[in-house]
Amino acid sequence: MHQLPDAVQHDFLSDPAFRISLDDCEPGRGRTVIMAPLGPDGYNRCVVLKPRLEKCSAAFVRYIVAHELAHAWLHNGGWGEITDREEAADAVAASWGYAKVPYE
Repeated sequence: MHQLPDAVQHDFLSDPAFRISLDDCEPGRGRTVIMAPLGPDGYNRCVVLKPRLEKCSAAFVRYIVAHELAHAWLHNGGWGEITDREEAADAVAASWGYAKVPYE
């Protein structure tokens, strides 16, 4: 978080609908994720990270976390003229210094 632009950090930390959670998944038993309450726009800004990221390269993990934070920052929408949500999240993450990295 501390490597994100100051305005983005402030946006996240001042929003009670923002949260980072770990996906607690047990095969055969389901999953538990603690989500923030819905914000005034009817959405939450919860970033859910999967435990399997522990087995990935550090560069891939940084990219995935930045990509997911970008979704939250964009309220899962577009960015400028980029209307595709995935492309927008990739573009924002790259603008923060976390270009897309292949899965390793």
